[in-house]
Amino acid sequence: MDKKPYYITTAIAYTSGKPHIGNTYEIVLTDAIARYRRAQGYDVFFQTGTDERTHHSPDRKIEEKAKEKGISPKEFVDGVANTVKETFDMMNTSYDYFIRTTDEGHEKQVQKIFRRLYEQGDIYKGTYEGMYCTPCESFWTESQLVDGCCPDCGRPVKKAKEEAYFFRMQKYADRLMKHIEEHPEFIQPESRRNEMINNFLKPGLQDLCVSRTSFKWGIPVDFDPKHVIYVWIDALSNYITSLGYDADGESAENFRKYWPADVHIIGKDILRFHTIYWPIMLMALDLPLPKQVFGHPWLLVGDGKMSKSKGNAIYADELVHYFGVDAVRYFVLHEMPFAQDGTITWDLMVERVNADLANILGNLVSRTISMSNKYFGGLVSDPKVSEPVDDELIALALETPKKVEKKMDELRVGDAISEIFTLLRRSNKYIDETTPWVLGKDEQKKDRLATVLYNLLESIRFSAVLLSSFMPQTAEKILDMLNTQQRSLDSLTQFGNLECGQCVVKKAEILFARIDAEEFQKQLEADRKQEEQPAEEKKPAKPQITYDDFSKLELKVGTVVSCEKHPKADRLLVEQISLGDETRQIVSGIAAHFAPEDMVGRRVIVVTNLKPAKLRGVESQGMILCAASEDDRDLDLVTLTKDLPDGTIVS
Repeated sequence: MDKKPYYITTAIAYTSGKPHIGNTYEIVLTDAIARYRRAQGYDVFFQTGTDERTHHSPDRKIEEKAKEKGISPKEFVDGVANTVKETFDMMNTSYDYFIRTTDEGHEKQVQKIFRRLYEQGDIYKGTYEGMYCTPCESFWTESQLVDGCCPDCGRPVKKAKEEAYFFRMQKYADRLMKHIEEHPEFIQPESRRNEMINNFLKPGLQDLCVSRTSFKWGIPVDFDPKHVIYVWIDALSNYITSLGYDADGESAENFRKYWPADVHIIGKDILRFHTIYWPIMLMALDLPLPKQVFGHPWLLVGDGKMSKSKGNAIYADELVHYFGVDAVRYFVLHEMPFAQDGTITWDLMVERVNADLANILGNLVSRTISMSNKYFGGLVSDPKVSEPVDDELIALALETPKKVEKKMDELRVGDAISEIFTLLRRSNKYIDETTPWVLGKDEQKKDRLATVLYNLLESIRFSAVLLSSFMPQTAEKILDMLNTQQRSLDSLTQFGNLECGQCVVKKAEILFARIDAEEFQKQLEADRKQEEQPAEEKKPAKPQITYDDFSKLELKVGTVVSCEKHPKADRLLVEQISLGDETRQIVSGIAAHFAPEDMVGRRVIVVTNLKPAKLRGVESQGMILCAASEDDRDLDLVTLTKDLPDGTIVS
């Protein structure tokens, strides 16, 4: 029987900078749903990626950020896209495809989509009006202005017009309203659906500006190249271009297989774009709408929105450094309500690790495996010496997969995890009820003790199999400790599938160690001070020198004609450098930053009157000038912008 396809996506991340944990929550949430659907037997296609040309927040324009760093926009987004991908990979997310809106195939299809919508009359050319800042080349709405001035530079703005293309939104508004009314599951949670209807559809939709001429970092309109395609058509169409959609009708097999999407997982702040603009675009393209759009709430720091500009952002790699990947996954998935914003703080993280992960989960696994080894040498058996106290635990274990399935069908991921932890708590209570340590003292009750431990081990197996979607590494560790092959959701249809006649591990691995809250806070503060130290404690300035001191140096322009690794030192390179009338051998400690072949042909500045010295047995007849960051992580050669001849004096 063929697996049923299931297509799930995140919103694509803005390439404005490193994603904080609030941004990262979305990919972890989507990953948990994707993993669970795979476990159910679906053929899942899980997509994420980066939005690399967004302009709907003009204060975060890619061009400006790239200019600040002295690089091209493409170089800037390449760097951020890598950072986003590294963060998603660090969080152990199982996406199938990572799309970038600078991908050539995406760009080509966006142009085709734009042309088709224009040719069928859904897009027309008009005039965009707004408040314009000439120095910044940016349009602003009245609400974005600060004291009537440009929020970027603070200069006065003036009313201006710009030629632009517009999408006829109202043409499809009634059809969209009908769809939402007939498919109440389309927008979730329900409060978000009401918001879209009452705030946008009922008051009437304005035509949407879909091109601009005031910036160049965008996909050109192929039939009118002075225009670039504005973010909506570019970014939103990623959900179909990645599958191989073709506006000319030559779509790939993946598109026919997976579209329409089963669910778009997005932040509540971009719900309007995904539940109004995107469905109308799809209607205009005569394509089916996604089955569901889930606008998840925000993860707040304390009672405020997480923001890089506020300086209150917490990053995933920081949390992982202190708590590990699965503890962070557990926290963001379990603590986020379905419809209201959630909260993350360092104190709450410590509290959850201690109370839930170390105490309820880790302690249960450790105690049970220790008792199994103590009383039976780890050998698993089930003599079935049952008592009524067993029935409640077994019934709950069998009910838990059904409860988890129901919650996951409703995308209530936090509630699904709570159901699993209810079983873990009940298992801990079962230990107190059955008192295995008392049974272990009576040889005649050995079979009863074996049954009790079997029930505990099987309940732990149930919990671990169910946790696999949310805490995959931890679940795998537990199942490995149980030494079981019964790891599928199908194995949870009956209680008693844990294999008898095998041994659990000799010693349980500590899954989550308890954290001393006071000591942790001290460590966190010390680490923060350490991070701030370079900015506060700059290296002392070197003593001033006179012109006479400087005139003692002889600096010349040279070209590296050959370069090889030092035979006895990994961090050293040996260069032969042409200085016009002679060639010098120079040894440099730059092997960590440059490969020998990368040095050949480089124009460098050489200190030529430095006394020769032997470095690990190889003579160096001078020094090349380099610039290095304070921590020496970044290093570059001092070079030239003009093609001056070798031997030219630098003065």
